[in-house]
Parts: sequence; C-alpha cells; structure tokens
Amino acid sequence: MLAGQVLVGWLSSSSFALMVLFGSLRPSAAYFGLTGSEPLTILPLTTEMEEAATKAHYKVCDRLKLEKKQRRMCRRDPGVAETLMEAISMSALECQYQFRFERWNCTLEGRYRASLLKRGFKETAFLYAISSAGLTHALAKACSAGRLERCTCDEAPDLENREAWQWGGCGDNLKYSNKFVKEFLGKKSSKDLRARVDFHNNLVGMKVIKAGVETTCKCHGVSGSCTVRTCWRQLSPFHEVGKQLKQKYEASLKVGSTTNEATGEAGDIPPPRRALGSSGTSTDPLPRTPDLVHLDDSPSFCLASRFSPGTAGRKCYKDKNCESMCCGRGHNTQSRVVTRPCQCQVRWCCYVECKQCTQREEVYTCKD
Repeated sequence: MLAGQVLVGWLSSSSFALMVLFGSLRPSAAYFGLTGSEPLTILPLTTEMEEAATKAHYKVCDRLKLEKKQRRMCRRDPGVAETLMEAISMSALECQYQFRFERWNCTLEGRYRASLLKRGFKETAFLYAISSAGLTHALAKACSAGRLERCTCDEAPDLENREAWQWGGCGDNLKYSNKFVKEFLGKKSSKDLRARVDFHNNLVGMKVIKAGVETTCKCHGVSGSCTVRTCWRQLSPFHEVGKQLKQKYEASLKVGSTTNEATGEAGDIPPPRRALGSSGTSTDPLPRTPDLVHLDDSPSFCLASRFSPGTAGRKCYKDKNCESMCCGRGHNTQSRVVTRPCQCQVRWCCYVECKQCTQREEVYTCKD
C-alpha cells in the first residue's frame, strides 16, 4: 500500500469503515458486550472479560483491511482501533464539508473513490493530506482523553516555569501522535514519483496540525488576578485544519511530467506516464513547498464518469455558484413551502419555546 493510503485505502476497501462513515454503524457499548446496567466495581476484570475485550478490538483491526505492520500496531493498544475509525469518519466528513459548494463534493462511494486514488489529481492530494491530518489529530486527542494505553497527556517541558507558568491540565500529545503516524504510514520511497508525492501530501497534513497547536492557560489567584497560570498545549479544531488544507488544495502545484486532457467523461484520461532514468528511478525533482502537490490535471467533474457522478441534479445557490456548478447547462427552479422553528425564547426553567413559521423558498438544481 502506498505511504499515506491507509485511511483513504480503508475507505476504498472496507465496508465496515463505510458504515462508520455514513452513520449506520458506530462503535458502542453494546458492540463490546456491555448493556450499561452492570454494577460499578473496583475489582479487576476477570480473565474471560479481558479475553473478550481483546478479541473485540482484534476483530475491528482485522476488518479495517490493514497491512501486517499496521494491523500489529492496531492490535497492541485496545484504543487504537476506535481512534482509527474516528479518524476515518472525521476526515471524510470534513472533506465533504470543505467541498460542499464545488463540482467535486468529496463523493467517495464505490468506484469513484478507487478511480481517484489511482490518479494524482489535486483532489487525491487533498484526500491524502486530510487523512494523515485526521489520524494525527485523533491520536493526539485520544492520548489526552486517556483512551490509549501507550500515551498520556503532553508534558511539554519547554513551557514549564516560563513567565510564572505551571505545567498542568492535560495537553494533546502531538509528539506521540506524530511518531505513531509516521511509523504507521511508512517511510518515504525514493524510487517512485507518485509515492514521493503521496508522502509529501501526508506530511503537509501533519504539518498543518503542528502549526495549529495553541497554548491554553487558566489563571489562578485572588479574584482571578492571574498571579500563577496553568498552561497546556491544545490542537486547533479540526474544522480549522480542513479550512487550511482546502486553501493548500487551491494553491496545489503540479509536478512531474504526467499530463492529460481530462474532461470528466469515462475513458478520457490515459494511463499515467513516468519520467524514468536509466536505472528505472523517477528523475522528476519534488519542489520544497508547504502546499500540496499533484501530478495530473483534474477532470471537470461536470459529467458522470468513473471519478464522480457529475453535477446533474446537484443543488446550487443562485448568483453564487449555479453557473460554475452546472457547467453552463443551466438550472431548474423549484418553489416549495417549508415550516421551521422561529422566534425562539428560553423559558424558566429550562426549555426553549419556539413558534412555527411557514415560508416559501426556491430551490435550484443543475439540469441534466
């Protein structure tokens, strides 16, 4: 498996991961044999219960279709499997949110996903970056939440005693997360241009996470005088990460010698070509850039193809994106009456009371 294709690859090969993505299956207490009515106890788990829990998370790791090394890393900590699934879901949902107004709206079902991953489009670059970022973010948060056995809160010794700070709270453990993700995704390959491009885009996702680390402090003292502050490091919300990666997608650089005339119709794009030296190694230099890089021109995504279902029937917003979304085909206008809560007020105590307001609105969808 190419470096960084782990999360994206799960989306293409695991029906279990897809069910997690679209909400039809979530890890739950019932999944691990708990009902919620068990009495509280300070006694250790019985051997049978420990074995059952181990088998449960082993099963999840096996169903994620990992490589041998990745499966071993998943199995060695019971919290990793759940964290991996959380990363898959978070990354896919953020991708869909960032591209909700675009022709390509991060459609990852069936053949579309597999076809995209075989090519070096800007969209593929974004998928690699958002996936590595999602895994890094989820693991760092899992450490600070105590969901993993092999890590805990970030200790950040460089912040200790600076400006009367006291290290406290529980920081997100980015150090452990970065180390895990780099080992999990594999090392950089110098033999294949596509592998180097994917590796670069993985690192872009991880670097955006690192750049978004903030120091959060809480004041202590008489009347909040802040004579002493307890500080810890915290990751930015993942939505901010997605926003920055979308900007890097817009500025993505094309590298290598691969070219095409993609139009969005099936069969338009020829197989990718590589520039090889006499030893069979790619001779294309990869520029040093903080932005994403890609190999192939993207298709238009206007018409149904193996890369996307096209934009026919897609909802658009008049005077905003209908012209671009509908690719010059025009749009249909449908008028409908909707009822929504309105004029809401908080009542003592403690509920919100709303009126029901009816209004007519117009919905615009792209023509076939």
